[in-house]
Amino acid sequence: MGQLGRTQKSQAASEKKLKAYACELEQKLEARTRELAEARGHLSEALEQQTATSEVLRVISSSPGELQPVFQTMLANAARLCEAKFGTLYLCEKDALRIVAAYNVPPAFAEVRSRSPFRPAPSGTLGQVMRTKQTAHLSDLAATQAYAERDPATVAGIELGGVRTAVGVPMLKNNELIGIINIFRQEVRPFTEKQIELVKNFATQAVIAIENTRLLNELRQRTDDLGEALEQQTATSEVLRVISSSPSELAPVFHAMLANATRLCEANFGTLNLHDNGSFPVAATHNVPYAYAEYRRRHPLFNVGPSHPLARVAATKQVLQIADMRAEALYLEREPSCIAMGDLAGARTLLIVPMLKENDFLGAITIFRQEVLPFTDKHIELVKNFAAQAVIAIENTRLLNELRESLQRQTATADVLKVISRSTFDLQAVLDTLVQSAARLCEADMGNIARPGADGFFQVAATYGLLNDTQSAVQAKLRFKPGRESLIGRVLLDHAPVQIEDAASDPEYALSHAQQATGFRTMLGVPLMRKGTPIGVFGLVRRSVRPFSDKQIELLITFADQAVIAIENVRLFDEVQARTRELSEALEQQTATSEVLRVISSSPGQLEPVFEAMLQNATRICEAKFGTMYLREGDAFRAVALHNAPPAFAEYLPPGGPAVHRQANRAGAEFRRASCHRHREHPAAQRAAGIPSTANRHRRRAEGHQPLDIRASTRSRHSDRERDEALRSRGGAHL
Repeated sequence: MGQLGRTQKSQAASEKKLKAYACELEQKLEARTRELAEARGHLSEALEQQTATSEVLRVISSSPGELQPVFQTMLANAARLCEAKFGTLYLCEKDALRIVAAYNVPPAFAEVRSRSPFRPAPSGTLGQVMRTKQTAHLSDLAATQAYAERDPATVAGIELGGVRTAVGVPMLKNNELIGIINIFRQEVRPFTEKQIELVKNFATQAVIAIENTRLLNELRQRTDDLGEALEQQTATSEVLRVISSSPSELAPVFHAMLANATRLCEANFGTLNLHDNGSFPVAATHNVPYAYAEYRRRHPLFNVGPSHPLARVAATKQVLQIADMRAEALYLEREPSCIAMGDLAGARTLLIVPMLKENDFLGAITIFRQEVLPFTDKHIELVKNFAAQAVIAIENTRLLNELRESLQRQTATADVLKVISRSTFDLQAVLDTLVQSAARLCEADMGNIARPGADGFFQVAATYGLLNDTQSAVQAKLRFKPGRESLIGRVLLDHAPVQIEDAASDPEYALSHAQQATGFRTMLGVPLMRKGTPIGVFGLVRRSVRPFSDKQIELLITFADQAVIAIENVRLFDEVQARTRELSEALEQQTATSEVLRVISSSPGQLEPVFEAMLQNATRICEAKFGTMYLREGDAFRAVALHNAPPAFAEYLPPGGPAVHRQANRAGAEFRRASCHRHREHPAAQRAAGIPSTANRHRRRAEGHQPLDIRASTRSRHSDRERDEALRSRGGAHL
């Protein structure tokens, strides 16, 4: 019995231990089950968070540079994982908030929140986050002071959105608040720490997404800027290439500029207008609709009104952008030019940029869009750059043309001076060169220089550009005097340059036959002045109505001065030459007289050396070939001196012989009424001296005169007696 009792006690103790061990095992199992459930919960939460994060990252990667889908995905996952009813995401704008994303927000509350940025109440969820830059967790929004004070944002959240519990998490970048994530429950049930940490994680991701988007947008903007800069540089290089290849031509430069400006600014077409005293002639066009181009060709922009867009830009010298041409007052008033622009060209938005040189308006570049789409500031700056390049091109072309004109003038002046130096005695060559150079440099079709003639009238002395003999003959017949009926007459009347824009329509111009024969229209005349008196007129004409510029008038005045110098040089040279000849002749005569006096003084009582010296000097000074001297002896003449006479002639006149007597009778009669020239033409003298004779001339002379003997005998006795007494008193005749 005792043994059985011990056995039973032992079994009871074992059972007790087994029960305790089983209970302990059961407790451990329950603990492990709870731990496993918690682990599964944590794992599920982590998996959900990881899935949500992956989804956010996927959205970020699939929408680079776009924040809206990223914010929307973050907000949806945060509300779902935190068991919130709805949520909102705000970005900061200074001291206000602007909603950028919403999830499951009640429509009435969403409508209030979507309005303009608002400033939240300091005691509300958003106000606390903005003030402290810390998470704000309100268990019951209805119990807050903001609701009691009827803050509009808090009242709207409770009464329109049904909000009770709310949590706001800041989005911080370097301790700078850039936004807030706000999630809500419509019952009083605070969020757990894990849920709040989850929202913080989403806020961090939102900041990263914002920064990545900012960097990506900056990179894109930088890339776009570089692309635009490259396009602009390429366009500029193309314009510079055109400028370098056409240094004196503006048309290709303008076309290149306009084409690039139109393309880079995404415009449909463009025009470039220059400014000329209130008018705006078209200098270049690009892609202009045909109908508008034809209209503008038929109706150029001459003297437009002050309200016209180009006139407004010319007056203000500022950029003008018209958002919609059809809304402009001129279009509504049916102004023809604007109607053509709007209807024929289809222009809606247009941009006009002035071309300015030191505040001087030179013209404008206009680009058009055929839709209402204003141009950006970058487009405006780009067109300004092209306008500045156009001004540089205009200035370079002007300077180059002035340099070329100066070089041409210098070359022409050098040519004229060269001709003057080489043609001291040839005034005609100088005048011809002047007329030709002036006509070429002044772009004239014809030119002439008129000088006074022997009758006092002015007539053309040098010409250039006449087309045929008929025109030359018409001009050669013209005689001019001061008066209004001709260009030369007006210049002589005014003593100043005169320009006739159109001779065909000038009421005072009277030489219509000359104008019709030569076809000239525009005329320019400049006087050749010497000591206040016109000594000539320099004229240029064009066969079209195209007035000469001020520079061309100045250039013609310069040529006129050179013509005066050339004329004066020739006149002075002729005067010097004449004076020199006179002095030389006087010196020769003095020398000859001195020589004769010396012979007389050295040979007193001897006539032969005196006669020979006289005859020799007379022959030389008078540039005669040879000479003779006779003395009269009664009715006969005796040769007393010969100089340089041909041998046959000398033999024909032996001193004192009968032949001399007979010849002397005839020669004396001839000499008494004929000059030494006629003596040289006497047939006997011509035969003896070898001087050519002409039968016809001799016959005419023989038919026109009586024989020498008859003429001698029929002369007046009184004249013969006077001549004989004179000869006797001189002792002979010096012929």
